[in-house]
Amino acid sequence: MPRGSAPRAPQGPAASEPERALLAQAVALHLPDIPAEVPGGSASALLPILHHIQDALGFVPPALVPEIAAALSLSRAEVHGVITYYHHFRSAPAGRHVLQICQAEACRANGAEALMAHAGARLACAPGATRADGGVTLEPVYCLGLCATGPAATIDGQLRARVSAAAVDALAARIEGEAP
Repeated sequence: MPRGSAPRAPQGPAASEPERALLAQAVALHLPDIPAEVPGGSASALLPILHHIQDALGFVPPALVPEIAAALSLSRAEVHGVITYYHHFRSAPAGRHVLQICQAEACRANGAEALMAHAGARLACAPGATRADGGVTLEPVYCLGLCATGPAATIDGQLRARVSAAAVDALAARIEGEAP
């Protein structure tokens, strides 16, 4: 290796042709007509493009991150940072059911930590993971906007206030009654 050069990070799998086609569609729909001389102008299209991909696939494939970055003249770190910052985006497919429990201060003051522990035990799923059978994804999130009525959660995308262990148990019973 030449002196002063750093080894390249290993590259993951390449994006598939359908993923590339979806990205091309998203870029065509959401990249504004901003003159090239406007610094960072294409960055304004990042969130709409990520939403487009997430809505179509249910997640943003990690293999698309470098291609999204290249399309918008951003670094991979910038794109990855946005994906990991917002709880809406995920880098892998979610389970058939998704339980998000707020872990922000107001919800924690109303029992969110105990609720997360109960959910993990009852659903047999670690926080931040998808159960092996794909039945459920359990996600800690930060602020769902129901600070006065915590603990807050979303169950399959529906926002809930004052979520109890009984609500988690009802979700678990529903999941157990389904065929995988």
